[in-house]
Amino acid sequence: MIILTIRTDKPEAELGLYENNDQLEYEVWAAHRQLAESIHGKIQELLGRQQKSWHDLEGIVCFQGPGSFTGLRIGLSVGNALAYGLKIPIVAAQEPNWLEWGIARLRVKEDDGQALPFYGSEAHITPQKK
Repeated sequence: MIILTIRTDKPEAELGLYENNDQLEYEVWAAHRQLAESIHGKIQELLGRQQKSWHDLEGIVCFQGPGSFTGLRIGLSVGNALAYGLKIPIVAAQEPNWLEWGIARLRVKEDDGQALPFYGSEAHITPQKK
């Protein structure tokens, strides 16, 4: 089972590619305010280095928080869109061992349907400036 992992709760984003429990590749980069522009390209590069395509993915594990509101929103949106478009399962995890826990859930055929964020507290959204 080829699994994509996504963690975007802090300025350094993380992507991983696993075959079952074996890590094929893992990348950490300073995405900061360029996360939305860079994440798809980084996934494509990760897959390409392993000679895989989007259609080789069989599951997605996302870190669901707590963490940055915008970072989690972007990462989980990308994960959910890929899972929906590729018709593959997605699971979200917030445990300290989120990778192992998420991969184990996928391997026993669990599917959250969609990954929802956990911010750790209410989101602090400021009113739009006019």
